[in-house]
Amino acid sequence: MWLSWKLFLFLSLTGCLSEYSEAVPGLPTSYAAILRIKSGSSSLPSFNSKNRPRLSSPSIGSVSSPAWRGAAQHYHSPTNLYHFSEAFKHDESVDYGPVFVQEPGDVIFPTDSEEKKVSLNCQARGNPTPTYRWLRNGTEIDIESDYRYSLIEGSLMINNPSEMKDSGQYQCLTTNMFGSILSREAVLQFAYLGNFSGRTRSAVSVREGQGVVLMCSPPPHSPEIIYSWVFNEFPSFVTEDSRRFISQETGNLYISKVQTSDVGSYICLVKNTVTNARVLSPPTPLTLRNDGVMGEYEPKIEVHFPYTVTAARGTTVKMECFALGNPVPTISWRKVNGHNPSKARLRKSQAVLEIPNVQLEDAGMYECKAENSRGRNVFRGQLQVYTYPLWVEKLNDTQLDSGDQLRWECKATAKPRPTYHWLKNGVPLWPQNRIEMVNGVLVIHSVNVSDAGMYQCLAENKYGTIYASAELKILASAPTFPLNQMRKTIIITKGQEVLIECKPQASPKPTITWKKGDKALRESKRITILPHGSLRILNASKSDEGRYSCQGVNVFGSAEIIASVSVKEPTRIELTPKKIELTVGESIVLSCKALHDSTLDVTFYWTLNGQPIDFEKEGGHFESIKAQASSADLMIRNILLMHAGRYGCRVQTTADTVSDETELLVRVPDVISGDMESAMAVELNPWVEYEFRVVATNKIGTGDPSTPSRVIRTNEAVPKTPPANVSGRSGRRHELVIAWEPVSEEFQNGEGFGYIVAFRPNGTRGWKEKMVTSSDASKFIYRDESVPPLTPFEVKVGVYNNKGDGPFSPIVVIRSAEGEPTAAPIDVKATSLSVSEILVAWKHIKESLGRPQGFEVGYWKDMEQEEAAEKVKTEGNESSILLTGLEGNTLYHLTVRAYNAAGYGPPSTAVQAATKKSPPSQAPGNIMWIQDGSHVSLGWEPVRPLANESDVMGYKVLFRQEGQSNSQVIETQKTSAVVLLPDVGVYIIEVCAVSEGGDGTASPQIRVPSFAGGKVTSAQSTLHVLSTSSSSVTLILALMVPSASW
Repeated sequence: MWLSWKLFLFLSLTGCLSEYSEAVPGLPTSYAAILRIKSGSSSLPSFNSKNRPRLSSPSIGSVSSPAWRGAAQHYHSPTNLYHFSEAFKHDESVDYGPVFVQEPGDVIFPTDSEEKKVSLNCQARGNPTPTYRWLRNGTEIDIESDYRYSLIEGSLMINNPSEMKDSGQYQCLTTNMFGSILSREAVLQFAYLGNFSGRTRSAVSVREGQGVVLMCSPPPHSPEIIYSWVFNEFPSFVTEDSRRFISQETGNLYISKVQTSDVGSYICLVKNTVTNARVLSPPTPLTLRNDGVMGEYEPKIEVHFPYTVTAARGTTVKMECFALGNPVPTISWRKVNGHNPSKARLRKSQAVLEIPNVQLEDAGMYECKAENSRGRNVFRGQLQVYTYPLWVEKLNDTQLDSGDQLRWECKATAKPRPTYHWLKNGVPLWPQNRIEMVNGVLVIHSVNVSDAGMYQCLAENKYGTIYASAELKILASAPTFPLNQMRKTIIITKGQEVLIECKPQASPKPTITWKKGDKALRESKRITILPHGSLRILNASKSDEGRYSCQGVNVFGSAEIIASVSVKEPTRIELTPKKIELTVGESIVLSCKALHDSTLDVTFYWTLNGQPIDFEKEGGHFESIKAQASSADLMIRNILLMHAGRYGCRVQTTADTVSDETELLVRVPDVISGDMESAMAVELNPWVEYEFRVVATNKIGTGDPSTPSRVIRTNEAVPKTPPANVSGRSGRRHELVIAWEPVSEEFQNGEGFGYIVAFRPNGTRGWKEKMVTSSDASKFIYRDESVPPLTPFEVKVGVYNNKGDGPFSPIVVIRSAEGEPTAAPIDVKATSLSVSEILVAWKHIKESLGRPQGFEVGYWKDMEQEEAAEKVKTEGNESSILLTGLEGNTLYHLTVRAYNAAGYGPPSTAVQAATKKSPPSQAPGNIMWIQDGSHVSLGWEPVRPLANESDVMGYKVLFRQEGQSNSQVIETQKTSAVVLLPDVGVYIIEVCAVSEGGDGTASPQIRVPSFAGGKVTSAQSTLHVLSTSSSSVTLILALMVPSASW
């Protein structure tokens, strides 16, 4: 009895804490309990101002959004458009101004959300690390003064958001020592759906055959809502057809011609597109008058699209048009002075014209016509397509010397044409004495240090705004030289050009003066000081030797470099012999001698056909011999044919480099009798150019070859080589595709070369021949509608040229194309398995023709067009596929079609499946456990899923030994379980909810020691509590509960 009372005391205390927590909106139960029991606790960063990030950014005065900003501007794309040097800004040793990595995006927050928290993201990088501030509707937010605000890195967190206090336009301002930049505007709006007025609606009474409009009069809401109507009782919905239409613009129900079956009660149902909340209006009774039937009358257009429709390029336009009339009017559409876009679709019995992915060329005047036997009515309106601004030319970070002129141009394209504005450090920049701004061009004359900072160009039209930013650095320093320019010795040869660099780093740009020795250097045609300060001397001579100095001077100081110039005699080279012709197996020595200034060191390099000779890898055929300091030899032993080519010797000194080449020819001897004066070369290829030389040889050796003969081309001949690898290829239905390997040019034997493709149905006599005149052709396609698929043909391919026909290839059998599949898959089923998975299965009718190589599954969201479907393929005879990576709680449409090499077959009828809601995000809370030896009894609070999360079906208890990766699982539908820990060691236990959408968030881990079945005495049994409440509360409760199982 005492045990029961103590447990009741524990539960009552928990309940009291929960009740108290309701008095502190938006705080978890545990935090409210801590504040109640330990008011001096410092464990809550959200309530301890010392732990909240403080902004230490330098003041930039009163920050406000640009004064030209008007009504809410909607940003088209969250893509970061800031342009900068990646290499420069990834170097952590370099300081630079802030650059956005992530900017805030528009947020729609449901007022009935259990989350009670809004996050507006902002992240920037820079060196030093940037700090952050936030603006709401142009006014800086005092984060310190309201506990609901907190900064996490750069992102703004708003607890317990309120539409009255928090809706509006937000901007992130990030700052470091180089300046500030302002983010795009992000709109925070609240989603809600009010209730209809409870006032009873009057009955609407009309004659049979008359048209009627039933008003919805929706309640206050944000953002958009979807309208539908209930007839008599839920869920009997009004079906739209040519006689009945529900406008998604007005929400009203239009009945063009009332029938007796329409009499009843009508209820307007509206659904919020964000919260999915639904409300019903009071019923509107529709009755028939008893004073007769309405006669026929001409159409009256009761609902139509606006006179001017505006739409962003790439969106879907829907224009409504519906008329009352008797007989029921038909609706038709046309584009005045043009054709309806081919992608346009008619919906709801032609009452809605839908144009997906609208483009600029779709703009124009559109006409809706309602017509019946009594007449017609027409409405016209203009469709205007606009585009958001898009950068054509952006800004680059710039460094300028003090006194220079800055010119930046940013250029964007948009419709309507964009206007441009400039910010400096997040504040509007206006024209002044030195500052000009015209059509996206910013010019600042004679810049100084005060002009340094972060600049932003804004391009905007009434549909959106884009930002580009850049950093301006102003340099102001005395001249300095890099270490590699400070002192140089330049050695050249006579006649060469001398270039002595003088490029001091300084701001403003320094004045450059040159001296030779102690005298100022005088320029001439040969001696020039270049615009950037360097000295150039042409056709150098001994008189140019000496000591040169360059001095740079500006208002901040001066610096000097010195260079010594020495002029030497040019190096000359002798390479012998000049041209050699050898027979395979002979050897040769090439000699290279350098004539050079004795004070210079010389190095020799050998090349073959322009490539360095690798003496280690040439198999001992090459050896470099250094006989003297000024000469080198190349020994080539046992010459092979591959050793023929151009041999080069390059001589390099510290002053110059010279080279020379010799040619080595290698021949294979063809010996004939010495008393002959002519010979005949045989077995040459037809239609090939040849040249000939003759070499005399005797016992002593071989003489020089004759000069080459004139070029002689052999005569043409009939080709002798047929194509190889004749085979078939895949094609479309009724096609025979024949392929082969083309004959190379050396075997074509003459001009006018081509192919003869011969084929005949298997078992027939006469050949059908087709000429292919291109020598490069490798395929021929024969099409005949009378040829059934898979018909066998005998095929051979021959060759011809101007001299006649050559041989045919061997005969092969090729079948005509099978063609693409003709039947759509049947019995297509789509089954939702989880929050991100749908299993699609189907059956395929076996065909003798058009056999599939696989299947393609297309799937798209309910609010998307089929043209935007994503596709995934299977191979072989697969009859199912698991789609993964889908969005949760989303309705998908799916089709399946077969394919093969010839193409795709028809798609199946579309089926639908909705992915499961997401698993619960809340983890099981307030976990309690008692250990009795190797048994651990667990209990926890039930998980309550959010509206957009799957219902809880049960719970999983996962436990494993510490250090192990595989967990054992116990499943239960209760909020308690008993776990057996069989082995000695420490066990880790977690609990999570189970739902259709998968497993929910796991609880914090519990660490429990196991004594391998050893019995724990009653004095050792203890109730443990794992709670988000304070540790002091947990300790008190543990001491109060006796040792007994519960």
